[in-house]
Amino acid sequence: AEAVSVAAEACAEDTKGQTCYICTQALHWKTKEGLVRMCACRGTAGFAHVSCLAEQAKILVAEAEDNNLDVKVWNERFARWHTCSLCEQEYHGVVRFALGCACWKTYLGRREADFARCMAMRQLGNGLFAAEHFEDALSMRETELSVLRRLGASEGDILDVQGNLSITYGKLGRYERALQIERDVYFGRLSLHGEEHEDTVREASGYALSLLHLGRFQEVKTVSRKTIPVARRVLGGHHGHLLMMRLNYAIALYKDPTATLDDLREAVVTLEETELLARRVLGGVHPFAAGAEKSLRESRAVLRARESGDVESIRELVAAMAASWDA
Repeated sequence: AEAVSVAAEACAEDTKGQTCYICTQALHWKTKEGLVRMCACRGTAGFAHVSCLAEQAKILVAEAEDNNLDVKVWNERFARWHTCSLCEQEYHGVVRFALGCACWKTYLGRREADFARCMAMRQLGNGLFAAEHFEDALSMRETELSVLRRLGASEGDILDVQGNLSITYGKLGRYERALQIERDVYFGRLSLHGEEHEDTVREASGYALSLLHLGRFQEVKTVSRKTIPVARRVLGGHHGHLLMMRLNYAIALYKDPTATLDDLREAVVTLEETELLARRVLGGVHPFAAGAEKSLRESRAVLRARESGDVESIRELVAAMAASWDA
């Protein structure tokens, strides 16, 4: 209930005067909660109550279980716990957290080996992460990893959780540990799936990010130049994994102390394209779009300072970027 209240409050300005696309009411008939959005829907689309979204997901998953539908259909239905059915983009921020709490509450009472319960544990961890409760997210993900190992889960499932763990360690500033895990996950995916697989591309992005945190810019550029063409070919030009790879690559270009003017210009062009695509695909309020915009401002400032030969400005920019670094 607290998570729902926080989510509704955070979305209050955006949802003013709107109604839920599921129940068609402004206030939920039972809980009296307000509306949320936090996906890529625009205009008057996508407004809903967390309770309505949760009930919709619960019913869809129950139908899949009762009718013994195949795994593909089950996964598509379970995705309603984290992905908007209208714009097909994942929810973010406190809305993702509220849905994660609702998902965990729904399946918590099942036996430990139940698939829905295992997936609900992951959704709660993802929600905690999205709401920036990183210590709690780490605890949940470590617990999930322990449970999956005890249950004898597949290598792919184990790698999924380890990848999430690596990202969480990075958010907590434990960059060496994050890189250690992510390197193993990335090469594990390469061995399991090959380079032309969405999961391998995703972990290549995580690997590049871990290297970026440690200032290993040349390695970031090497991994990115190898993976970006693969991501574009396999996933398409607008996919989130490709956008993340391009962002990591551009940041490595302009933050590298040895960057040439050509490197800085390439970084600015790459970020202009990435920021524009992020806003078009994810919406202007999405955290990734905001991060891409911040990096674009920084890259332009560095380029202007280098082109003008203003050494003092360059030093100040480098110091400011180091102090404010937050992936």
